[in-house]
Amino acid sequence: MSLDAVSAAELIAWYAEMGVTEALDETPHDHFAAAPEPARQPVARPQVAAQQARRPVAVAAATPPDEAALSARALAREATTLDALKTALASFEGCPLKATAKNLVFADGNPAAKVMFVGEAPGADEDRIGLPFVGRSGQLLDRMLAAIGLNRQEHVYIANLLPWRPPGNRTPTPQEVAICLPFIQRQIELVDPDILVCIGGPSAQGLLGVSGILASRGRWMEYDTGRRMIRAIATLHPAYLLRQPLQKRLAWRDLRVLKAALDAL
Repeated sequence: MSLDAVSAAELIAWYAEMGVTEALDETPHDHFAAAPEPARQPVARPQVAAQQARRPVAVAAATPPDEAALSARALAREATTLDALKTALASFEGCPLKATAKNLVFADGNPAAKVMFVGEAPGADEDRIGLPFVGRSGQLLDRMLAAIGLNRQEHVYIANLLPWRPPGNRTPTPQEVAICLPFIQRQIELVDPDILVCIGGPSAQGLLGVSGILASRGRWMEYDTGRRMIRAIATLHPAYLLRQPLQKRLAWRDLRVLKAALDAL
């Protein structure tokens, strides 16, 4: 082997030891030079159909609140029975709460009862089952009624100011109350109870026009059913009592007042 061959072999071995294992080209290249810009590819023109598919679908405009309230009054007035009123509510599209609720929550109890309870709005359990006051608040209400010798199957009729659940159990807005008010007013008129009990602040404000449930609870007022004036009273909502157990003493006073009035009948 010649000297040049030996030197070349040693050089290759040294390259291999240094990590150079591949020969790229016989011609040297400046790898630090700027790389040429890649050729621009023509952008494909999107199809019209694809563009239209990505466009948001137009949603029908919601019914204006004033117009929805007028429609509610007309539908409620046409209902001559509770079943007809429930059917009218089921077909009513003027309240946006209907779109987010699972079920219409109309009523529970005895329509011939002397006392009618009206709460605020359905909660999650009520929305799922389709009946008012069936969750923890309803269980407490049943115990409260039992404490004065009443039960919902025989002695009371129960409904809500709004028949659909507000998302997240939030307080109903004034617009939502105004839209649904004709239906609950007609419901009270058709039941025609001797005593109306408003459960919670929104119910008392919507039906009796009073604000501040702690200040207005426990005292007798009057409510016009459309047929006659009846006695009405406001009390604390069971959901509030679950959060504030010490206030149960106030609710118990209201129940005793209600019991005395029923005994007088």
